[in-house]
Amino acid sequence: MRRSNFIRLRSLFLRTLATAALVAAVGSLRGQTETPPPAPPEKTVIFFGDSLTAGYGLADPAAEAYPALIQTQIARAGLPWRVVNAGLSGETSSDGLRRVSWILRQPMDVFVLALGANDGLRGLSPDLLESNLHAIIAKVRATDPGAKIILAGMRMPPSLGADYVERFAAVFPAVAREEKVGLIPFLLENVGGHAELNQADGIHPNAAGAEVVAATVWQALQPLLTGR
Repeated sequence: MRRSNFIRLRSLFLRTLATAALVAAVGSLRGQTETPPPAPPEKTVIFFGDSLTAGYGLADPAAEAYPALIQTQIARAGLPWRVVNAGLSGETSSDGLRRVSWILRQPMDVFVLALGANDGLRGLSPDLLESNLHAIIAKVRATDPGAKIILAGMRMPPSLGADYVERFAAVFPAVAREEKVGLIPFLLENVGGHAELNQADGIHPNAAGAEVVAATVWQALQPLLTGR
């Protein structure tokens, strides 16, 4: 082979290699550009309450209790949140104050406090209820100062006496105002007193009632989950 031909072939070969390398680099960059961004980290909302939160009496509390229905709503909205149902049947606010530190060992971003029903049904002091709610909120903030808090209000039937009913109902807006936390005025709004939405005991929502409770809670919770 003549030297001139050899030089031409070598030049052509080197140009081919350079072109191939450039194509590969562009393809690599294009692949990097098209790679979807990582999903945002999952956040946690804790529902801390009594049997109303736990889903007492429902056929499948893990699917029918209002926190579970909130999780379904979150999934439908495509939001990066998970729900922890920390409801415990029979719990009073004093019981909750003793238990909350154990619940707070897990990460959280939003804390929904839904205690008080058993205090009222047992005729316990509204002043004690108010003190316990303040103390629970203080523990939440001591654990995570950045956590958002929602307080769910409760009301008692008139059979407990007008004075007690009024003092009890006044606890929740007072605590929410003083602590500067969100407030659901009445957890059982449009459910309490509606026989068709409650179980035979007239206290605990049935599956249809739980859906109404979930809608009430979602209205207060959604802005915190979406940042709106």
